[in-house]
Amino acid sequence: MGIYLNPDNRGFWKAVRSEIYVDKTGLIAYTNKCINTEQQNICVSRPRRFGKSMALKMLAAYYSCGCDSRELFAGYKIEHDSTFHAHLNKYDVIYLNIQHFLIRAQKRGSDGIS
Repeated sequence: MGIYLNPDNRGFWKAVRSEIYVDKTGLIAYTNKCINTEQQNICVSRPRRFGKSMALKMLAAYYSCGCDSRELFAGYKIEHDSTFHAHLNKYDVIYLNIQHFLIRAQKRGSDGIS
């Protein structure tokens, strides 16, 4: 639908085709377990360069109703989890990468544009 609302799965599609991809789909199983509980608000925090953006692309690809990711997750750990089909591509997702906004703001500032 768009880059912010119900994104497609292209970002995660590129990640899984990289030589250095490590299966982190266990995070999806944990997130599924927290849906509709007191623990439903999850903060994905990690040190710089440790895969926060990739993790969020993965979560967006899994939950977003803006795409069909069944084949994309085939062969990964989450496919064997009992909650896999219950939540796959069933939710409206808002995807905001704050880093992109900061880069754009920094670029505007260096161009003398306010």
